[in-house]
Amino acid sequence: MKKLGWSVQVILRYALFQIPGLVLMISILILVRRWVDLPNWIFWGPIALWIAKDIILFPFVWRAYDRNRLKDLHTLIGAEGIVEEQLSPSGYVRVHGELWQAEVGGDSLPIQKGEIVRIQSIRGLKLIVEPSKMEEKLTTKRRLRSPK
Repeated sequence: MKKLGWSVQVILRYALFQIPGLVLMISILILVRRWVDLPNWIFWGPIALWIAKDIILFPFVWRAYDRNRLKDLHTLIGAEGIVEEQLSPSGYVRVHGELWQAEVGGDSLPIQKGEIVRIQSIRGLKLIVEPSKMEEKLTTKRRLRSPK
C-alpha cells in the first residue's frame, strides 16, 4: 500500500496557513452581522464551507507544505525528460511524469517538442536543461542522412 506522506508537521503547517483567510472571513461576517440581522445558518454556513474547502483541497496541495520534498528537487539533476513545449529559450519539460518549466542552458539552440533533454541545474523551480547526448547523436545522424 502506498504511503500518503502526510506528517503531523505538514498538516499543522497547512492548517496554520489557512487560519488568516478564515479569520478574515469570520471578521467580515461579524461586521456584516452588525448592520444586517443574519440568521445563524447564514453566519455559520460559509464558515463550515470554508473549512470543508480547506479539508477537500489538502490532498491536492499538501506537497507544497512539505519542506522535506524540496531536498528531493536536487535529485533531478542528471535526469532526462521530454520536451512538451519548444524550448526557445524556455518552455515545458516532462520529467518522471511531472510537468516542469525549463530553460535551455548555455548557448544551446532551441530544442523542439518531443526531444530528450538532460537536467543541468535548477534555478528556483525552473529546470536548466541541455539536449541529451543520445538526442544530439540522433539529431546529427538525421542531418547527415537528410538530402540537401
